[in-house]
Amino acid sequence: MRVKWIGHSCFLLAPGGSTLLTDPYDAGSYPGDLLYHQVDLSPDYVTVSHGHADHAGVRFLGGSPHVFDVPGEFEAGPFHIRGVATHHDSAGGSKRGDNIVFVIEAGGVTVAHLGDLGHKLTPDQAAAIGLVDVLLIPVGGFFTIDAATATEIWQHLGPPPVTIPMHYRNEKCRFDIETVDPFLEKKPAVERSSASEICLKKEKLPAKPKIVVLDPAY
Repeated sequence: MRVKWIGHSCFLLAPGGSTLLTDPYDAGSYPGDLLYHQVDLSPDYVTVSHGHADHAGVRFLGGSPHVFDVPGEFEAGPFHIRGVATHHDSAGGSKRGDNIVFVIEAGGVTVAHLGDLGHKLTPDQAAAIGLVDVLLIPVGGFFTIDAATATEIWQHLGPPPVTIPMHYRNEKCRFDIETVDPFLEKKPAVERSSASEICLKKEKLPAKPKIVVLDPAY
């Protein structure tokens, strides 16, 4: 499975052949704050965790991808997709609405994309997500869980063999949120990569959990 960080919360998953894109952003939705280049890919499938413009820019994609934007269980080519209902805030969605955590399995590798999760997981939600190989987790806070809550969820879910942080402040995201650094503090096995992607095989996953900070492709 090839996992490529496009930018923000957008990743391209490619087990070979078909491709799936998570949370494509509208690059023009937050002028001066969201500076990633516009996504111009033509994936076969797309997951959308919620309807905000920096996560639901499907109209900019090429082709005619099949879009998954509701909780449930789905088969899509080589992908088995499970959408788990959560919230965008810690007040039951009353502030920012709902959010879907998508658990995506293909080629023997299971990836959990937490979207704009805004609260600690309930026991039922954690059980529905289950054990995963790759965790794509927001860490910037304010709009999503912060570093401390992300750390708690990271621990609760394993930690998984590979964790990739997303949705944090950097050169191309100037939202008033934290950088990735608070999440990385005091954690072992942190790898800062100059690449935008990582290739994983089930039989070659790290024996000990590691956190990989990718460089956005766009």
